[in-house]
Amino acid sequence: MAGTPPPPETARATGEGAPRQTLALTAMLFAVSMTFIDQTIVSIAAPSITDELGLSASGMQWVVNAYLLSLAAFFALGGRLSDLLGHRRMMLIGTLVFVISSVLCGCVPSGGFAQTWLIVFRTTQGLGAALMFPAALAIVIAVFPVDRRGRALALFFGLSGALTAVGPLLGGWLTQWTWRAIFWVNVPVAVVAIVLTVMARIPEKRRAERLDMVGAVLVAAGMALSVLGFQQAAAWGWSSVATWACIVGGLAILVVFYGYERRTTHPLINFDVFRDRAFTIDSLVLFFAMLAFVPVFFFASVYAQVSLSASPNQAALFLLYFFIGFGIASQWGGKILDKRGARPAMKIGCALGAVGFYLWAQEMTDLSIHDQWPYAAMAGAGIGFLLAPASTDAVNRSINASYGEVTGITQTIRNYSAAIGMAVFGTVLTHVTTSRITTTLEQRGLPPTEAESTARQVGEAVTGHPDGKGPSGDGPVAQALQGAGDAIRMDFAEANQWVFYGMAIALAVAFVCSLAHPGTRVTARQDMDSPVREAPSRS
Repeated sequence: MAGTPPPPETARATGEGAPRQTLALTAMLFAVSMTFIDQTIVSIAAPSITDELGLSASGMQWVVNAYLLSLAAFFALGGRLSDLLGHRRMMLIGTLVFVISSVLCGCVPSGGFAQTWLIVFRTTQGLGAALMFPAALAIVIAVFPVDRRGRALALFFGLSGALTAVGPLLGGWLTQWTWRAIFWVNVPVAVVAIVLTVMARIPEKRRAERLDMVGAVLVAAGMALSVLGFQQAAAWGWSSVATWACIVGGLAILVVFYGYERRTTHPLINFDVFRDRAFTIDSLVLFFAMLAFVPVFFFASVYAQVSLSASPNQAALFLLYFFIGFGIASQWGGKILDKRGARPAMKIGCALGAVGFYLWAQEMTDLSIHDQWPYAAMAGAGIGFLLAPASTDAVNRSINASYGEVTGITQTIRNYSAAIGMAVFGTVLTHVTTSRITTTLEQRGLPPTEAESTARQVGEAVTGHPDGKGPSGDGPVAQALQGAGDAIRMDFAEANQWVFYGMAIALAVAFVCSLAHPGTRVTARQDMDSPVREAPSRS
């Protein structure tokens, strides 16, 4: 395996093994913490960013989605570059790209160029994360001997997933000062990660193989085009030729990518890993779970600030219930993985998550945090049970591939799913919100055509307090909107119900997939080219 650690005897002789391992693991957790925090921290600040810069609702969704899409499009490339150029080098390069992009996101100028600026540098942020994360995981594996690797991986996946909780809390606090600080906070974290990486004296190994640039272009183009179609369906309409041209065209490019990868000598993605049934099921569970896991932060945050009239800090506390459930369950999920394998943890997590999201959606129209928090915690617990077991089991089951390649595959699946979830649920939210507000305005006396046009404008403008977003004056539109804040908040809550029902369905499908897992568990691994020894597991 690339980056194989020195034998334990050598490590003990030099006295460098334990401190290097601890420093390396700590450095990698600091590095990847930025990538996970940035998946959620922008969601809390979204209304403030939209209001100050005058972004459209779809534009703000693209600020969130550009990061996720870039992660998905470039993760496989990042994993491959890590193998070819060295894990430590790519981790440092990725960290620098990420933190420079973060600074530039925080320096976005006001005016018509603001939306383009943010989307561009959120995209380069995602590129930096895609270069960094596979290398970081490969470093953790390289410095730990096989007898300690499982525990290190469980800690890596468990803590990195839990760090997603820091985003909403940190975002709520920083937004009270300035939303720009949510990007600048990455600077000290990156400095710590880089310093610890240098101190850890991580060995560097490389593979002398060709980089598959054709594959990298194909997978990036296919993912970007398909997500563009899903994202723009709200504006273009589902009957639009452009919508389906993007979706079908993007998926067709991904089919071409698969065919090309099967023929090339040094593929970007080694699809042979999918011969392992357990790896395939792990990947499917992660795909459907991630449709809900990352998008929930954006939609729950905006729901809290619109329908519940919460401040960014209050919205962060609203999401804290989700993470309390997540944090507690992730510990149980790790123990189940060690004792019984991934299948029981995935089954429990998917079932609990599906029920939690369904019941959460049911309570949204009560407009009360008190009524919702148990179900938010239940939904978080479901994700907590399955995330680390599915991720760790997938990484441990690669067939004749490096950890960089396998991480590239699993993280590409996760982030592509999250990008699709943001796009599809965003389309649903926009459509249902517009429909509900149109009905409300018609009931208040506006003609259907004018009601629909106004509803679209209000739907775009809703960021916190709808009463303050309507036009002034005494015209028919202004009169219809005056005092309509409570009705619009309820309309938005009903639209979010549809989104959260969709998340429940995604977890239910993941549960069905988990039933097909063979139930075996990885018990040992010498290197990436050695067979995996498996033990039967109780389901």
